Amino acid sequence: MQEQVDRESIAITVKASKLTARTLGRLLGKLAQGIKKHYGAKQTPSGIQSVKKLMNHNAATSTIEISGDKGLFEQVARKWSVDYAFHKTGPDKYLLLFKSGQADAITAAFSEYSKRVMERARDKRPPIMEQLKRATERAEQERPQYKEHGRGRTQHKEHKREREVSRE
Repeated sequence: MQEQVDRESIAITVKASKLTARTLGRLLGKLAQGIKKHYGAKQTPSGIQSVKKLMNHNAATSTIEISGDKGLFEQVARKWSVDYAFHKTGPDKYLLLFKSGQADAITAAFSEYSKRVMERARDKRPPIMEQLKRATERAEQERPQYKEHGRGRTQHKEHKREREVSRE
């Protein structure tokens, strides 16, 4: 009887150790996949990046000249999830570098960008500062003009003094 109990306890111990080894193996496999995925993500950045990082992708690159608002293009490019970089060539002029393999996505993004630029040009309202200048000019025109009297006083100030004297 004692031998049978010993055999069963040994069998249970062996099964438990196999289960633990399998579980440990699966755990290490999942851990290795996570590390590989994390490492790979750092190796190839996506979206906007520096020209140097884009060239380190070891892929052919193409260029397009953009003049105007590069921030508007960045919004559109994020939507199309393309890898690109800007190189400033002059005031308000940029050279857009992108992977040649993503030419179709860049073409679609660029067409959407050009549509947005055209809409902005059509719907362009005057800037806030210009509106403020116009409002101040209108306010000055509506304000009554007072005649100058001797000693640098205006008619308005004299009238105000006369009211003060009459109140006393």
